Amino acid sequence: MTENPEKPVLLHRQLNSTVDYTEALDTLIELARHRLRIFDYNLEDGGYTTLRRYELLRTFLLASRSNRLEIVLHDSDYLTRFCPRISSLLKQFSHAITIQETTPQAKGIYDPFAIADEACFLHRFHYDNPRALLALNDIEGSHVLIKRFEEIRAASVQAITTTTLGL
Repeated sequence: MTENPEKPVLLHRQLNSTVDYTEALDTLIELARHRLRIFDYNLEDGGYTTLRRYELLRTFLLASRSNRLEIVLHDSDYLTRFCPRISSLLKQFSHAITIQETTPQAKGIYDPFAIADEACFLHRFHYDNPRALLALNDIEGSHVLIKRFEEIRAASVQAITTTTLGL
């Protein structure tokens, strides 16, 4: 029996610094083809204020009208105050981006993660510590985190929109 040459190789890489984490997040965004799911405390760590992150996310969103970026945060205040590039993306791609904030029942979740499509993820073990795992071509691990993301999202409310209420 021959091995399937098209089967992607599973890769796990341990990360131990904020720089490694930020670079891995860039890699994950570059790999995404359809859907990015991001759960974080507030986006303060991870390079969300940089021009590079803006360009990577914009490129992802421009690649296809059906691409989606879903973000769930414990606290959206940092994003509102210090991430004007992300806010700009939200205005330009309002059809493709959702930003939600967790309700009190989900505030105890402490391990940020991001998932690209159905097979790659970046999992930080605690938002106060830079240790993380970058997993490429790990469908099983990705599906565990996708299920978890959906549970967190279900315990969240819309945080930031591009519409002005009260008009």
